[in-house]
Amino acid sequence: MRLIGKVWKEHKGFVAFLLLMTVFRSAIADWNVVPSGSMLPTIQVGDRILVDKMAYDIRFPLTHLSLVRLHNPQRGDIVTIQSAAAHELLVKRVIGLPDDTVAMRDNVLFINGSRVSYREIQLDEHANDATSRGEYYTEVISGAAHTIRLSPDAPSPRDSFGPLVVPPGKYLMLGDNRDNSADSRYFGFFPREEIMGKAERVAYSLNPAHYFFPRYDRFGRPLDAPQG
Repeated sequence: MRLIGKVWKEHKGFVAFLLLMTVFRSAIADWNVVPSGSMLPTIQVGDRILVDKMAYDIRFPLTHLSLVRLHNPQRGDIVTIQSAAAHELLVKRVIGLPDDTVAMRDNVLFINGSRVSYREIQLDEHANDATSRGEYYTEVISGAAHTIRLSPDAPSPRDSFGPLVVPPGKYLMLGDNRDNSADSRYFGFFPREEIMGKAERVAYSLNPAHYFFPRYDRFGRPLDAPQG
C-alpha cells in the first residue's frame, strides 16, 4: 500500500491520464486496427479506423453493458461487432435490419423484394491492397452509395443465399470485399448487443506492404468517400 501511495503521489497526473484515456476508449470513442481485407476497398489493411462508441449506446465504462440505447444501426452503416460466434472483433456493413427479408443471387442483393442498384467502376488495384484481380461496383442501399469488390478469379461459394428474414434484435452483415469476407454468411445474424460502435473515417493508415510507411492520403478520410 505504501508503494502504491508513493507511485500515485509521484505520477498521479500520468496515472489519471491513463485512466481517463481507458474510459474514453471503452465508452466514447476508439480506434481499431484493421488486420484483414474483408472490407476492401472501403477499409484497407493497415487502416486505423475511428469508432464512435456512443453512436448507438451509452455503455458502462470497461464493459459491454448498455446503460442507455440511443439509436439503432441503419442499413449501410459500418459497425464494429464483438462477435461471440467469430470469437473476435469484426468490422462489417449493415445490410439487413430486424424483420427485413434479404436474398443474394450471384452477389446481387435483394432487400424486401427490391433489387439493389449496382454500377461498375474502375479502380487501381495497387492502391487497394489487392492480391488478386478484382471487379469494383458502386452499390446503393437506402439511398447511400458505397464501393464493393468482387474477385472473378476466386469467387465465394456463398455468393447466393436466401431469402432470409432477419430475426428481431438481430442484423445481417456483409463485408464490402464480397468474395473474401467471413460475415453473416458464415456466422449467421449478429445480435444488437454485440454491436459496439459505428466507424465513419480513417484515423491514420500504415502500409504493411511498404515497411508500414504512412498513407498520408488516407489520414482522416471518410470511409465511404468516393474511391479512386
